[in-house]
Amino acid sequence: MERKRVAVVGATGSVGQEFIQSLEGHPWFEVDQLAASERSAGKRYVDALRGPDGMIKWDAGGQVPAYAEGIQVRRIDELDTSRLDLAFSAVESEAARSIETGLAAEVPVISTSSAYRYEEDVPILIPGINDEQAGLLDVQSKRRGWKGWVAPLPNCTTTGLAITLKPLVEKYGARRVIMTSLQAISGGGRSGVAAMGITDNVLPYIANEERKVMVETRKILGSLEGGRIRDADVRVSCTCTRVPVIDGHTESVSVETEKKIGPDDARRLYEEANSGISVAGLPSAPEKYYAFHEDPTRPQPRMERDVGGGMTTTIGRAEEMDLFGNGLKYVLFSHNKKMGSAKGAVLLAEMLCSKGKI
Repeated sequence: MERKRVAVVGATGSVGQEFIQSLEGHPWFEVDQLAASERSAGKRYVDALRGPDGMIKWDAGGQVPAYAEGIQVRRIDELDTSRLDLAFSAVESEAARSIETGLAAEVPVISTSSAYRYEEDVPILIPGINDEQAGLLDVQSKRRGWKGWVAPLPNCTTTGLAITLKPLVEKYGARRVIMTSLQAISGGGRSGVAAMGITDNVLPYIANEERKVMVETRKILGSLEGGRIRDADVRVSCTCTRVPVIDGHTESVSVETEKKIGPDDARRLYEEANSGISVAGLPSAPEKYYAFHEDPTRPQPRMERDVGGGMTTTIGRAEEMDLFGNGLKYVLFSHNKKMGSAKGAVLLAEMLCSKGKI
């Protein structure tokens, strides 16, 4: 395959940095252009990362990839879309809507923002979970008169929940879900969680998070019918909290099902799901999409966050849920900065390439 030329928009932010790292040495994608704010425009990428103290502010771990250091950062309106096959949007502000609209008129856009998630003609895609909804992208382009389209990822808290619910919906008829999240501080962005506020503490409220999870989960698990997505008949109630963990979201989940399910059934279910996952073999896909633990002390963020390069979703503490007639209780772990963010977006791009959408 000839490598596709891509741009990263919002390249100096924390999510943009994750994109730069995730695209290093990628066999399918070549970073052709970087765009950021007026303050960064015209500078070499490595210089745009320097703060007032002259120190490089790099949040993605390791070093700034050498391939990106010398790329000159552009203003967003200076991007040459005629050279691009795809734009990754990591814009972390209210400006995302207008920026992505302008880009999609000329080129496909894969986004980590919420700007377009709730539009009727926009699928919220998790590669390997609802690939068939990618068919809505053609409808979106035609309706809006765009050459491209916008394909957003879900909220990072939704990601792990939807991934683990998909097999339960298909085989056991999941109908009602109660979830409590224990979310890492990195999910709050570079300035989202004050160090003194989270130390020795649990924050019991994250603005707008619970509504996002409830709405997005139903859409992701729904079906594409007549040019729109019919939401899944799954009701979700959740409580989202922030805990003093650096990376990776843990979620405690209780699911009411139509058919009886026990922990052994759950283990077999996720093992079978691994063997049929649609993204197997793609460059960013993990060897195992699901990891299932019978050890009741798992999952734990420090033990799970590097499994599958941060792309594997881990399930543990599986038990029958006695409160419901039929049901399952479990704990999941999902890496909010990998599968739930830039690296998941790169995997989505790979899936869409394999379907001829890019």
